[in-house]
Amino acid sequence: MNQFPYLKNLKILSMAIKQFEIWIADLNPQIGTEAGKTRPVLIVQTNLLNKLPHPSTIVCPITTNVKKETEILRVHLKKGTANLQKDCDVVIDQIRAIDNKRLINKIGELPKTMIDIVKDNIKIMMDIA
Repeated sequence: MNQFPYLKNLKILSMAIKQFEIWIADLNPQIGTEAGKTRPVLIVQTNLLNKLPHPSTIVCPITTNVKKETEILRVHLKKGTANLQKDCDVVIDQIRAIDNKRLINKIGELPKTMIDIVKDNIKIMMDIA
C-alpha cells in the first residue's frame, strides 16, 4: 500500500517546466490592468519549485505591445528570440503566479544574455540585492 497516495499521479500533475522557458498560457479571465488572453509567458520561478508537484508557477507575461522607452519594467526581445514570431517585451512589473493548468505548451528558451537582464530587472523592481 502506498503511504503517499497523493503522489500516485505525480507524472500527470507535474509538467517539465524550467526557469526561463517561454510557454503559451491562457491568462483569461483578465481583471483590471492584468495581462489577459492566450499569450507567451516567461517562467521565472526557481527550478527548485519546478521539480516539485507544485500547483502554480511564477511567470512574467510577454506582450507584442513593445515600449522601447521602458528599460526597467520591460525586457525587449527581438523577433525569432526563443521562437517568438514578433518583437516582444517581457513585462517585468506584471510578474504573477498562475495555476499550472493555464500553461499550454513550451515554445522556446530565453538566451543566457537575456536571462541576466531579466534577473537584474526583477531585482531592481523588487528592491532586492
